[in-house]
Amino acid sequence: MVANVGAAASAYAKLGKVGSVSGMEPRVGDPTKNFSDMLGDAMKGAIETGRHSEAMSAKAVAGTADLREVVTAVTNAEVTLQTALSIRDRVIQSYQDIISMPI
Repeated sequence: MVANVGAAASAYAKLGKVGSVSGMEPRVGDPTKNFSDMLGDAMKGAIETGRHSEAMSAKAVAGTADLREVVTAVTNAEVTLQTALSIRDRVIQSYQDIISMPI
């Protein structure tokens, strides 16, 4: 589990800029966007990262991909999955804390 999410995101962004694969760029968009839209966009990005990782893995098996790009794609997918799991765990913990509050 990632202890410092800010440091992990910063390292992830730096890693993304090294290769030709895009990393975690700042999101530019409408500041009035609601939380649901933001969460949906984040999930679409996570799914796309997973798909890219699978495609790069398939290219590696076929012998047509650069090893560095494959490792970068798989690492990006792993960090994305760890982030999603960390957020899920915090949401569940928050829900349990709210449920256990006395009325």
